[in-house]
Amino acid sequence: MANILRSLALGGSLFLAGVATAVTAQKYSDSHLRQEQQRAVLSGAEHMEVIVSVAEYPPGEFMGRHIHHGLEAAYIIDGAEVEIPGKGTISLPTGKAVLNLRDVPHGGMKVTGEQTLRLFTVHIVDRDKPLYDFIEK
Repeated sequence: MANILRSLALGGSLFLAGVATAVTAQKYSDSHLRQEQQRAVLSGAEHMEVIVSVAEYPPGEFMGRHIHHGLEAAYIIDGAEVEIPGKGTISLPTGKAVLNLRDVPHGGMKVTGEQTLRLFTVHIVDRDKPLYDFIEK
């Protein structure tokens, strides 16, 4: 009986450690400015999920260069000026739609001016991978 209780305690501890590691890994691979609204498994493709979010990048905020393991569709709720290293300042206008394809690097820009950049995003991504993988360049 003591062996069974020890095995159950060890199994429970390992399970909780795994959950804590997964939650921590997801937080470190995500943007702190993204507010997730809803998430669901993609019907007919259970290895994928749909994630709906709103993100706000105030002036001075840097959006790291990253990829997604699937499709990102974004709608600019409130436009702003952004600076892209090596490309200068560009305008991201209100009402613009953006599609970022699987594993294609994007981002890597700083919000300039006085307007906060607000985005509505829909990600259709692999369930077993982080939403963001940040990359160096």
